[in-house]
Amino acid sequence: MQKIKVLIMGAAGRDFHNFNTVYRDNELYNVVAFTATQIPNIDGRKYPAELAGKLYPNGIPIHPESELVDLIKKHSIDQVVFSYSDVNFNYVMERASISMASGADFMVLGTRQTMLKSKLPVIAVVAVRTGAGKSQTSRKVCKLLRAMGKRVVAIRHPMPYGDLVKQKVQRYATLEDMKRHNCTIEEMEEYEPHIASGTIIYAGVDYEAILREAEKEADVIVWDGGNNDMSFYKTDLTITVTDPHRPGHELTYYPGETNLRLADVVVINKVETALPENITIVRDNIRRINPDATVVEAASPITVDDESVILNKRVLVIEDGPTLTHGEMSYGAGVLAAKKFGAAEIIDPRPYAQASIADTFKKYPKTGTLLPAMGYGDKQLKDLEETIKRTPCDSVIIGTPIDLRRVIKIDKPSTRVRYELDEITQPDLKEILTNLLKKF
Repeated sequence: MQKIKVLIMGAAGRDFHNFNTVYRDNELYNVVAFTATQIPNIDGRKYPAELAGKLYPNGIPIHPESELVDLIKKHSIDQVVFSYSDVNFNYVMERASISMASGADFMVLGTRQTMLKSKLPVIAVVAVRTGAGKSQTSRKVCKLLRAMGKRVVAIRHPMPYGDLVKQKVQRYATLEDMKRHNCTIEEMEEYEPHIASGTIIYAGVDYEAILREAEKEADVIVWDGGNNDMSFYKTDLTITVTDPHRPGHELTYYPGETNLRLADVVVINKVETALPENITIVRDNIRRINPDATVVEAASPITVDDESVILNKRVLVIEDGPTLTHGEMSYGAGVLAAKKFGAAEIIDPRPYAQASIADTFKKYPKTGTLLPAMGYGDKQLKDLEETIKRTPCDSVIIGTPIDLRRVIKIDKPSTRVRYELDEITQPDLKEILTNLLKKF
């Protein structure tokens, strides 16, 4: 029988997991190539033979998504498998139309084929959009579980932007581990808060191998989802975070709506800063799509280390990169802090953006008058540092989950914004987790 020729569209994460769980060592298929988007500088390499299995002794090439049509026609691709996240439904169907017009079938993979089974209880924290507050929710879940006497290991959605073989299984227990694995800013933003609070975190490429290692030192596994992707593991409890600053997105983004439908618990976050009518929209959508889910309303109260750096100052605001780019937010915790603590003006960094940072603004023109903390490599870090240096402001507000001053030089007075999840309705997460653990 002739093998089915497959092309997997991805962004260095879900695509590799889909390959590992469905296509690796599967004689029915020939995965001809991956395509890559969203993340800078990840195309033009290979999914290595060491990870690809016996059917791919030369590895599998990774091409820019811009070559999709040419690849389908050149290789007579039979199936295009869409394998990345945090995109609206129109975006997905546009890729479907392109693929089908080029002669290929278009498909997405479901939960049965791609969710791995653990021998331990698994709690997944996922979201309907990037920037909804998933990370702070997963940190709160880990904190509560540790307080109940449980050994907790968090497993983070993949961000393998370097040497994929070396990144097959990564374990982070100390800040030094991040240096050892040459983490980007985006990786540090996710790992460092867990490490600082005492949670061991795993990530990498092969999530079967990662799970088996994590199980050796845990009583409970917490899946810390990325973008708005689905869990890679079968869950005993799924917590989905929604964002009333983007009402309606919970029903119009892939696979955010899937997460909403999978949820046992739905967190409506940021209620202290969202408009009441937007909270109502989100609440009504949850009730319509998943009426059996437990709804928890939560705030993300903002504090800063030094309010005097903001009061009456002309400030540059730096926010989490992915939240602003494919998360499509035009503000974040830094902007909210600027308004709350009396900044005189928020300075627009776009006229002063350097090289790769300027390219980011071109690709995401709706970013707004703030600076995305892009740091996928040394070049972007240097461009970020130079952009800050050239922007004529009095001070800098750091709205990212890590202290950027540890990785770049900021030559102006600066202060960090901090925010944690604070549930304001009952049942809260503590009660929900307590009831869950009674079953095991």
